[in-house]
Amino acid sequence: MKVWLNGKLIDRDDARISIFDAGLQHGVGLFETMLMRNSRLFRAKAHMERLADSAKQLLLTERLRTDSLIEAIELIIKENGLSDARVRLTITGGDLNLLQSQAKSAVDPTILIVAQPPTQYPDSFFEKGVRVAIADGRDNPFHPMAGHKTLNYWPRIRALQTAGGAGAGEALWFTVSNHLASGCVSNIFLVKDGTLFTPIARGEEQQGAIPSCVLPGITRRAIIELAEQKDVTCLTRMLDIEDLLGADEVFLTNSSWGVLPVVSVEKEAIGDGAVGGLTQTLRDAWLELTA
Repeated sequence: MKVWLNGKLIDRDDARISIFDAGLQHGVGLFETMLMRNSRLFRAKAHMERLADSAKQLLLTERLRTDSLIEAIELIIKENGLSDARVRLTITGGDLNLLQSQAKSAVDPTILIVAQPPTQYPDSFFEKGVRVAIADGRDNPFHPMAGHKTLNYWPRIRALQTAGGAGAGEALWFTVSNHLASGCVSNIFLVKDGTLFTPIARGEEQQGAIPSCVLPGITRRAIIELAEQKDVTCLTRMLDIEDLLGADEVFLTNSSWGVLPVVSVEKEAIGDGAVGGLTQTLRDAWLELTA
């Protein structure tokens, strides 16, 4: 398998980064995970624009060329002969040792692109839905990294491991003000009386409002658009545990599984404890869109 590392195609086993890389030393970096189906990337431009926006806001770099990154992604997919793939692009702060050895004030970031066969999930996840847990941690909307897809995923991975050990497929995060934020690796939607609700994401806040710690997901945006096409009202608002447990339907979205139905939170059933009709409709629409 070939990977793309700093402008070169390299065998996976030969890929190396510096031990002084800021991603390794300090967790400085961002990433995007993308879906490729039938030899076409799903909304690659939106992914790259989100990446570039975060890189600029967080002072990582302002020199990302989104079109060139998309070309690199397409090249590595072609090189590996994949028609369906899970693609991850990782960008880190680069080799910090260069600051001392060459007295440079700016370091080129490390950019790695890996394309692999897509993750396979059991059919039962989508036919019967999953149970989710509540994460112990809390998101802080005032944290400067909140709402960005940074490399600091240890708290999320730990929460996922804990949830998996309890037989849950995801863990939900609430904020320090006890408002619903997202899953560990997903955005969340609630359905109540035929209306769709989702937490406010970064960039959607009203002027003067508390900042959001919710990632503006690419699949989340696609689902909102699909709902609008079907004349389903979708509202972004602050939600709490009562909204969650009182919902008729709940589902999660990300680039890997698309739409994942949730049938219970901890031991509390959502609605009648089965996959809801609007959830299934939107999942079918997403599958058609990505096909």
